[in-house]
Amino acid sequence: MTDATSRLSGRASEKIWLDSYPPAVPAEIAPHAHPSLGSLFESSCATYADRLAFSSMGRGMTFRELEVQSRKVGAPEPRPPSADRVAAATPTSTNLVAGGILRAGFTVVNVNPLYTPRELQHQLKDAGAKAIIVLENFAGTVQQVLPNTPIKHVIVATMGDMLGLKGHIVNFVVRKVKKLVPAWSI
Repeated sequence: MTDATSRLSGRASEKIWLDSYPPAVPAEIAPHAHPSLGSLFESSCATYADRLAFSSMGRGMTFRELEVQSRKVGAPEPRPPSADRVAAATPTSTNLVAGGILRAGFTVVNVNPLYTPRELQHQLKDAGAKAIIVLENFAGTVQQVLPNTPIKHVIVATMGDMLGLKGHIVNFVVRKVKKLVPAWSI
């Protein structure tokens, strides 16, 4: 073993990523402290209510706002039965969508919105997803595969959702100026 190989294999057993953790972030977690990911999500929203949860397109959202908005995501009507799988084909606001799905008692199935129809159909069938939340830019692909999947509920989101007045401008630019939303009908 060379000296360089020895150094690399010695470092592999170290948890070097811990050096970049902020002081308040623990190196270990109690894996059974929460009965579900939804419970962990709700606890985190309560604990860090006034902190920034994430930022998307220049708009930040605190954990408190995330908690309120995720309740709306998790409460559509008609709603699939709890414990079903819900696909999320949303490249933006992923924290909000995943949080809403989890807190409603569903299993999140992350879907790459850039999948071809064949890839999307395979993933939705393989996962057994009964619902999908999709960004309107990719609704045409969902439309193509819908009859050949177990999907019964479709929620279509827009790029401007959650951005207020700025969202209307974003949606106009995405749809009419850049023409990033192909025609679809579900």
